[in-house]
Amino acid sequence: MIQKLQHTNKEVATEIRAVFQVSYAVEAKLLNAINFPPLKRPLESYINSDTLFFGYLKNNELAGVIEINHTTKYTYINSLVVAPKFFRQGIAKRLMEFVFDTFDSNLFMVETGLKNKPATELYKKFGFKEVKQWDTDHGVRKVKFERRI
Repeated sequence: MIQKLQHTNKEVATEIRAVFQVSYAVEAKLLNAINFPPLKRPLESYINSDTLFFGYLKNNELAGVIEINHTTKYTYINSLVVAPKFFRQGIAKRLMEFVFDTFDSNLFMVETGLKNKPATELYKKFGFKEVKQWDTDHGVRKVKFERRI
C-alpha cells in the first residue's frame, strides 16, 4: 500500500530517514563512495523539506520511500529508496508507477550514481533517457535521466 507520509511529524520523519540510511548505505557500496552526502542528511532536512514523501508499506512496515518535487512544469524524483530486506520485491517499480499515475507532468526527471545499476535499469524500463553525466565533488559519477510525455 502506498500512502503520503507526513514528514513534518518527527516520528514519521525518523522512519523515513531510517529507510534512507539503510538503502543509501547499500548504494554507497555500489558506487564505491567513501564520503556519500545522502548518508549525512540530518533528520531536520526531512522534517523541513518542501518535497512530498510517499511510502510503500508492507505488513505495516515502511519498505520504500519516494521523494517528489512537483511543479506545473515538471516532476522531479529527488529520491527513491527501498529497505534492503525488501529488495527484489517490485517495490521501486510500484512507487514509480504511482508517480506516473499521480502526477500530471510533461517532464519527469531523476538522477542517480552511474554505477547504481539497479536504479539505472529501473529508470530505463520506465522510458527515461540519459541526458547528462558528471563527476561530483565527492568522487561519484552521476547520471541524469528525463522522460518526456
